[in-house]
Amino acid sequence: MTKLKPVLGRGLASLIPRHHPAAVAPPTTVASDDGTSTDVIVSVELDAIARNPYQPRADFDPVALDELRQSIEAKGVIQPITVRRIDGAFQLISGERRVRAAREAGLTSIPAFVIKVKNNEEMLELALIENLQREHLNPIEVAISYKRLIEECDVTQEEVSQRIGKDRTTITNTLRLLKLPEAIQAAVRKSEITSGHARALISIEDTALQLGIFQQIVEKDLSVRAVERLVRGQAGKKRAVSPLRIAVANSALASVEERLRQMFGTKVQVKPLHGGKGEIVLEYYSEADLERLLEIFEGIQERPYL
Repeated sequence: MTKLKPVLGRGLASLIPRHHPAAVAPPTTVASDDGTSTDVIVSVELDAIARNPYQPRADFDPVALDELRQSIEAKGVIQPITVRRIDGAFQLISGERRVRAAREAGLTSIPAFVIKVKNNEEMLELALIENLQREHLNPIEVAISYKRLIEECDVTQEEVSQRIGKDRTTITNTLRLLKLPEAIQAAVRKSEITSGHARALISIEDTALQLGIFQQIVEKDLSVRAVERLVRGQAGKKRAVSPLRIAVANSALASVEERLRQMFGTKVQVKPLHGGKGEIVLEYYSEADLERLLEIFEGIQERPYL
């Protein structure tokens, strides 16, 4: 995919003119659509608007949507949606919540800001960036949007940072949420846990342990601080029993087992338990073999050297 220029034509200036410096002229409001003009606000039939295939929002809160419907019924659509012309109709760039609420409110048309989009690449970037700047996306939707910008628009994290006005570290930390198990991501989407809870779990490499702490968060309504303490405690346990120490311990046990095997002439297992305790298991294969082992033990009693 061809890499887009740092500034996309009119870029977000055309999408959000009221927030841009005064030097940028606002879009023209026209009474009716002539079918060709861009950078204009026109009344568009809702049935003539195709959904945005690049819509970053996957979750629509029914309560918030109903509140928006009530607002539209009382005051109308205050903020125009953004569309582009395509095949004699329109394709939505941003404002799907407004479109849905307007339909539920019984409207047949909606004010729309019509812009020109050069290609699907620019459409994708405009849709993602515009939604990231305007819409209340949940943290997982934001992370997916960042990922799509990087992968599908061939931009770097630094370029994403510049285009949406977020710190590079914020971009990186948000993307890391996508490494979490699907169950935890779903909980973030549904606001069952916060992004702070989720970020605290990221440093845990063991998926089962992540899910275990996640269940505690939900069942006990743990705070983010409490989760961070839990995670630090797990990290401390991990340091206390490092892979190197485990390897050394296993090697020492194997050496002891080999010495005992040679001494008793049979298979020996050394099983460590808690608190420095353990047990030694010797196998015998017949009554005669058991008698042989007893004789060895009696000899040990006379010549203790272990």
